[in-house]
Amino acid sequence: ADALTSLADRSEVKVISMSIGYIFSIGSIEDAIKYAYSKDKLIIAAGGTSTTFTNWIGVIFPAWMTECVAVTGITDASGYNACSVCHKGSKIDFSVIMERSGTSRNSVCLGYTSNTQKYVGGSSVATSTTAGIAALVWGAHPSWSRSQILQKMKESASLYPNRDANFGYGYIDALKAVQ
Repeated sequence: ADALTSLADRSEVKVISMSIGYIFSIGSIEDAIKYAYSKDKLIIAAGGTSTTFTNWIGVIFPAWMTECVAVTGITDASGYNACSVCHKGSKIDFSVIMERSGTSRNSVCLGYTSNTQKYVGGSSVATSTTAGIAALVWGAHPSWSRSQILQKMKESASLYPNRDANFGYGYIDALKAVQ
């Protein structure tokens, strides 16, 4: 809560990325998110990542809050399929490809040492990816408001103008979003 409040008070901060979550709301975090939102911050939150045994829960707190933009991970299969550990539901706004279809293997990235391949994924990584896109859009349009940035992201997404019941507007085309 203190971190969110501090970020909200910084004028140079436009986007807040949160990969925190719980199945119940936490009052101090909820209040801090509402405060940050009142300061025109674009708050991107992880929809939830769990074991396959618990991801039936749906979108978790704080991503379910109306002040947050909720994000989840999907596979690279045709159509939209949640990654094996990602939550989905009506509160999701955007999806990011985070897992190879049929393998439970996450996106490839370089490891910390010797350029070894590592795999990362889940709604937390999808959230930071979406926050990065939001920052790029805001950098391209610094005078825009939070709602204008969010609208541009929606318009640049794969399912826009439609909204999927579990995966929101789909994945964002970053190039289209900054143009």
